[in-house]
Amino acid sequence: MTCCTVNVPKQPIDAKSERFNTYEAFLHAGYEKEDGSVRYSISIPGVHCGACIASVEGALAGKPDLVSARVNLTLKRLSLEVTETADLADILETVEGLGFDIYPIDMGDLAELENERQSTQLLKALAVAGFASMNIMLLSVSVWSGAENSTRDLFHIISAFIAVPVVFYSGQVFFRSALGALKAGRLNMDVPISLAVLLALGMSIYETLSGGSEAYFDAATMLLFFLLIGRYLDQKMREKARNSVISLSNLAAKGANRLMEDGSLSYIPADEILPGMTLRLRPGDRVPADGTLIKGSTEFDRALVTGESDPAKVEAGQNIEAGALNLTGLVDLRVEKSADQSFLAEIGRMLEAAEQ
Repeated sequence: MTCCTVNVPKQPIDAKSERFNTYEAFLHAGYEKEDGSVRYSISIPGVHCGACIASVEGALAGKPDLVSARVNLTLKRLSLEVTETADLADILETVEGLGFDIYPIDMGDLAELENERQSTQLLKALAVAGFASMNIMLLSVSVWSGAENSTRDLFHIISAFIAVPVVFYSGQVFFRSALGALKAGRLNMDVPISLAVLLALGMSIYETLSGGSEAYFDAATMLLFFLLIGRYLDQKMREKARNSVISLSNLAAKGANRLMEDGSLSYIPADEILPGMTLRLRPGDRVPADGTLIKGSTEFDRALVTGESDPAKVEAGQNIEAGALNLTGLVDLRVEKSADQSFLAEIGRMLEAAEQ
């Protein structure tokens, strides 16, 4: 499995984007499979609902030379499989045209920073909306209890001064998403949320200015408060699930020492390890791909596979799975499967499918 070369132009992806210079940044996210197709993993921090998934997958469905396109909501990642002749530039432009920022997987640290920023913003918005809704509710209780005329109007005005800035601060989480979706000519779940909040606020302002007896500032802020609770808990839950996948991927070896025909050793990345190669594993090395020991014996930590914490002794002629940790001996391993087809990779795919 080697880094692929595809039809990649030399111009910037988007004049407004400063996250990367050219489409060449995405080359490291693509790897050629044995059947000749190319697989890409692209980070999309902006997806947060089923409508986002449907928009991305639907927009890419008719692209020529596209084998498959799947969005994982938990990992906020787009998995693409295309033929070697696919126009990657056109695919990436289509995704960005929907209003999403995209990152090659090598730049996942930027995407992770974006996720952390979103969590912090949600928590602040939640705190502000909660504080405001409680105070407005206290004023509303006085109105419901029989306050009339100038007293009622005063409480409505005070509620308006609290609610208006709070709605525009705490509601920006939904407003920005809704505006981006509308600009891209699509709908998402934040569009009706934004309409409901803004209509409640607008009606309340009208009633306050016209001396009406009813105002709904408490409803607007309370709606935001409960929606932000759900959004924040969903974000934290997905972060936890995403961290479990990342922890699993950390168990995969980044590379291994290949034993050459002349007896020398050459370090190669995990994505270049192919069936039939002979690898030399020292104590402390993780198995990068499923294989068979052909020389030596050692103890492996196979807790990931069996759940057993005690080391398992493996001798020449026995099989060992990717992700196992060599504990004691120097051994040679004949690779049976490439890294992306290994036992560890299969666990990762099953976990992603379950989360999806």
